[in-house]
Amino acid sequence: MNMNQSYTAVVKQDGPWWIGWIEEVPGVNCQENSRDGLLKSLRITLLEALEMNRDDARHAAGEDYEEFSIAV
Repeated sequence: MNMNQSYTAVVKQDGPWWIGWIEEVPGVNCQENSRDGLLKSLRITLLEALEMNRDDARHAAGEDYEEFSIAV
């Protein structure tokens, strides 16, 4: 599977904290004390969310399913 997809991180500083979200994936948000730390956390959280979503979809499909790549 090709994992060279790009996602958009929306980040801002709020007092001493950096907070951010991934636009394309609801629920992927993080808070850190530095911008670099935030971007690392967002990447890790995004990868975990994508893997969980992938597992959930495969489990819901049961057996005898097909997978297709869809470009947008």
